[in-house]
Amino acid sequence: MKTWKKAAAVLFSAVLAGSALMPGLASHAAETGKKAGKVSIVSKENTVPTYQAGESREWVLTVTNETSAPIEQIAVAPDLGEGGQDWPFQTQVQDYRQEIGSLQPGEARDVAFTFVQREDVPTARYTIRFLVASADGVLTEKKFYVNTTAKPEAEKPSGGQDGSGNEQQSIGGGSQGGADYDLLSADAGGFSNGGASYSGGASGNGAVPRVIVTGFTTDPAEVRAGSDFTLTIHLKNTSKTMRVSNMLFDMEAPTEGKDEQSTAPAFLPTSGSSSVYLEGIAAGGTADISIQLNAKADLLQKPYSMELNMKYEDANAQQIEAASSVSIPVKQDARFEFSDFEISPESIAVGEEANVMCSLYNLGRIKLYNLKAVFEGACIEKEEVFIGNVESGATASIDAMLEGKKAGKGPGKVTMTVSYEDESGNISKTTKDFQLEVLDAVEEEMPAETMMPEETSSGFPVLLVVLLAALVVILAVVFVIKKKKKARLTMEEEGLLDELDRPSEDEH
Repeated sequence: MKTWKKAAAVLFSAVLAGSALMPGLASHAAETGKKAGKVSIVSKENTVPTYQAGESREWVLTVTNETSAPIEQIAVAPDLGEGGQDWPFQTQVQDYRQEIGSLQPGEARDVAFTFVQREDVPTARYTIRFLVASADGVLTEKKFYVNTTAKPEAEKPSGGQDGSGNEQQSIGGGSQGGADYDLLSADAGGFSNGGASYSGGASGNGAVPRVIVTGFTTDPAEVRAGSDFTLTIHLKNTSKTMRVSNMLFDMEAPTEGKDEQSTAPAFLPTSGSSSVYLEGIAAGGTADISIQLNAKADLLQKPYSMELNMKYEDANAQQIEAASSVSIPVKQDARFEFSDFEISPESIAVGEEANVMCSLYNLGRIKLYNLKAVFEGACIEKEEVFIGNVESGATASIDAMLEGKKAGKGPGKVTMTVSYEDESGNISKTTKDFQLEVLDAVEEEMPAETMMPEETSSGFPVLLVVLLAALVVILAVVFVIKKKKKARLTMEEEGLLDELDRPSEDEH
């Protein structure tokens, strides 16, 4: 890990050195920090390349900008490891870094590396890490696997055997003889071979005929925890002159579990026997052995080593013992559940929004990466919500605002599609449906209702006041006229009475 960080730092420094004076670099870095998504690097042929000793071969990788913004000055480089011990190729240049320029969002570009396998490398699988960086820093890193093929025995130098006649095999720069060997690429799946020796201290007439593992396959290709699979191991008799026979292979898996109740081998044979018999392998020949196994249900997602102990006889019936190891990656299926949807309100008009919420419970043993939810339906606008990473045993909240697009006949179906990535970047999806009613929007009635109060509020009170005022004036005028007329009539009547009474008074 320290070696990889050191390589990343070197590459990052190299990229910066070539762009330190680039105008606007600070603003570009700030923009890059807001990107959504990632930069990916994959092998273009999507196969594990196989090299031969001394062979030169081109390896093409594809870098894709999966972010939402352009990225400038991208460089790609492999990690040669500390001192080159884990590097199976000849180191022909000082710097394998290659610059591919800039990538626009969604743009992909190929970058090719040419490597030559070292002649002292055995038949094995190696892990090669590549780093992608830009002026803004390290963008991504990914490990790939390569198969190497040992140089034919006849062409090996005379020092290829130890004092006891046992062949030695170099793995990652180390030497194995007898029962001392290391597991290669145990973090990613692979195999390794130990030495071979005669049983009980017996000695043969020459070199020990050695049987090695040249590879293995599983059916299905991905081994899932709790499932059955068939393991097929490819074998080779490296002796060019001697046939081996009466071969017995015994497979031993590591013990896994935290307590006595759960402790058990990681892999158990479905037939009950962990041994496989093979009649023999001709000189320089190959053969396969197969066994059906079951992976323990509670295994973590990682490779598990299985020891392969071999017993066989040479042409003189002398018994030989050897050991190899295979590392089998185990995958855990994602397991999660959704809570019930909370919808508020349960019916909306076109143009209005409804709030939809639910929870995701990660019940599995693996982490869910780049989780996002997409809501789609005939009556709503498409909506996408990014949740992020969800650890094993954690809960994530999904909260979306859905806008009504078209009225339907009653509640309509809305589908929530949740996608996520595993540790290898493989995308998986699952769906869940719910009902949401979208009604027609009220467009003309509402404005008419709002204008009526405006007209009445501005015209009706004024007209009423004017009419009332006019009526009051008219009534007042009528009342005054009638009162004056009545008063005049009263005065006239009093005057007439006075005139009638006046002669009578004079007579007296």
